[in-house]
Amino acid sequence: MTDLTLTCRRVIKAAPELVYNAWLDPAVMTRFMSPGPDMHVSEARSDPRVGGRFFVLMQGDKPYPHEGSYLELVPHSRIVFTWEAPWSAPGTQVELVMTPVAEGTEVVLTHVKFMSEEARDNHFAGWTGILEKLAASLSGKA
Repeated sequence: MTDLTLTCRRVIKAAPELVYNAWLDPAVMTRFMSPGPDMHVSEARSDPRVGGRFFVLMQGDKPYPHEGSYLELVPHSRIVFTWEAPWSAPGTQVELVMTPVAEGTEVVLTHVKFMSEEARDNHFAGWTGILEKLAASLSGKA
């Protein structure tokens, strides 16, 4: 079932440059790259260049490591990266498209390849929580 895909949309009250940079800055990533209120990021690293890697260690009831490689970086508008975790399907990718809108930036996140519908649904909830935390972190910085 690895052809399963999810898409999340969120308008964030911040300029596209701030939204784009947030996804690449480890200090900012620690503020939003965990999906729920009972989770936090204990470690984040990023080498923001095509071919560079990132690492995020989400902490909840146990550690949830995630990492990947940057495949495409189009300043202030698009980021594509692999999404690697012990429970991820091989070849999983995430695409972020940032478009300026009157209210700030519309972020469209598309994540492809899941092992099951349950995994897709869990990731949809996770990405929705992450986008909410990102919006809260950047609110008022348009």
